[in-house]
Amino acid sequence: MLLKNLREQIDATLARDPAARSRLEVVLCYPGFHALLYHRFAHWLWQRGWLLAGRFVSHLGRVLTGVEIHPGARIGRRVFIDHGMGVVIGETADVGDDVTLYQGVTLGGTSLTRGAKRHPTIGNGVIVGSGAQVLGPFRVGDGARIGAAAVVLTEVPEGATMVGNPARQVARRSASNESKLTFQPYAVCGDIPDPIARALNGLLDEVTSLRARITELEQERARQGPSLDPASSEPPSLRLVSSGGNGTDSD
Repeated sequence: MLLKNLREQIDATLARDPAARSRLEVVLCYPGFHALLYHRFAHWLWQRGWLLAGRFVSHLGRVLTGVEIHPGARIGRRVFIDHGMGVVIGETADVGDDVTLYQGVTLGGTSLTRGAKRHPTIGNGVIVGSGAQVLGPFRVGDGARIGAAAVVLTEVPEGATMVGNPARQVARRSASNESKLTFQPYAVCGDIPDPIARALNGLLDEVTSLRARITELEQERARQGPSLDPASSEPPSLRLVSSGGNGTDSD
């Protein structure tokens, strides 16, 4: 089973990184692969109650790879940590199968309650872009994509694409969509809209609509022509003076 898992891990790296040219290169030169090996051993120690030993192995892996994974975290199969430097995975985090994490990703907690679930649960097939922060004890649904530098603070539906700070959903794929199975480096694809451009386009449409309405009102007023009652165009104060009194001049 151990050799099978290692083979799967190597094959997952080869499938998602075109720069990897051989299994031997992955074994010798990929810090994300090394970090997961350290974590497997540290997690084994942690589960058996050797907490200090598990933390020490985890710390050793951090020093050598730049990836910090708490030994209490649960990591699934075929997880790929690309480049790796600066990745932090907290104690109560759960990472599913076929997940891809890029450099600078944090799966962190926002609670100080000891023993409680403080870190996120990452579903299967999730891609988390570089520098993204996923903070809190919520679930990121299967097949979701987290854009680079996004700050995710709430639950993410399956197949959703999240961008921004705080992160907001800009797209979602259905469970039956075949593109869900397609790996997309850094969670970048052509169907991610620019939320700023979308807001500006909405404002431009509003301005265009208002201009058309103003033009319509001006044309309607021009067709009606000037008023035939000259008195109606006089200010109310002037009409009051002209119609009041006894018709004699006052001193």
